[in-house]
Amino acid sequence: MAKRAVERTTLTGIAEAAGVSVATVSKVVNGRSDVSPETRARVEQLLVERDYVARGPGGAQSPVRAIDLTFDQLVNPNNLVITQGVTQAAAEVGVDVVIGTAPDDPLGAAWARKVINAGREGVILVTSEVTARQRAQFAQHGIPLVLIDPMNVPDDSVPSIGATNFSGGMAATEHLLKLGHRRIAMIEGRHDAVCNTARLHGYQAALSGAGLTPDPLLIKRGAFRFEPAYQAAQELFALDEPPTAVFAGNDLEAFGVIEAARIQGLRVPEDVSVVGFDDTAAASTSAPPLTTVRQPFAEIGRAALRTLLRLAAGEPLDSHRVELATQLVVRSSTAPPPTPSPSSS
Repeated sequence: MAKRAVERTTLTGIAEAAGVSVATVSKVVNGRSDVSPETRARVEQLLVERDYVARGPGGAQSPVRAIDLTFDQLVNPNNLVITQGVTQAAAEVGVDVVIGTAPDDPLGAAWARKVINAGREGVILVTSEVTARQRAQFAQHGIPLVLIDPMNVPDDSVPSIGATNFSGGMAATEHLLKLGHRRIAMIEGRHDAVCNTARLHGYQAALSGAGLTPDPLLIKRGAFRFEPAYQAAQELFALDEPPTAVFAGNDLEAFGVIEAARIQGLRVPEDVSVVGFDDTAAASTSAPPLTTVRQPFAEIGRAALRTLLRLAAGEPLDSHRVELATQLVVRSSTAPPPTPSPSSS
């Protein structure tokens, strides 16, 4: 009997009894105005009847608001900056952030139940692929969801926050073109990633704008990782006409290119220029310091948090897709192409 009494005082139990979502109950508890009078009265009556007391400091009746910040993996260095942006914005409005990794749950039912039982206001999902079934489970249970840099094209009903990957890819390539490079290679990231496709299209658009036809031999796969990019760069440098510059899909790939150049006896930037993407913490301290495209990760995190809380409050969004501006950061890894040696005749 004691166990049943405890269960009846949870937000989940009240939501089930009232026939509404946990998010709606949370709105009532937090004094939000976007709940119909009939629903509010029904939920408030249940809160009183079941003696609901949200656990707060010292057991006070101040509700603890929390959201889930979920990553596909925690090893990406960009995730720390995103986390800082989310947690800083959350602290400003008194919301806790619970950090974790996405569960292996293709159907999404167990995942949705876990979020509901924990009483979260919603979920921010970072650089992951979310399936239609998972989205349906979240929508069915009234759980707000916001995506940051999703791998797959998100459903129009799911808000997503990212950066201007197309213009970033174009800016990186145009920088190399202005320096005088014409043999410019690109090492892609994950082929199934939306951001990778946008960066590739930006690279191709810049070449086309300069009257150049993109050479398929100069486009390689790197999977956003060091080792594949290192191998791809080795293949590029072994071409009969190797590139004088390489645009890498992210900074980690750029570091792989720089290492491949070193092994081949090539100097960066005297023999080959390298541009990355992201502007990770290591970019400014690499040897040489890396020219790269900066993504505003902290601002992306803050925007995602604000968007999620608007959804949880039932407020309309101005747009379901927000892209924050990237910025080219020029450092020492790029220079004009080497001057051809005079022919010996």
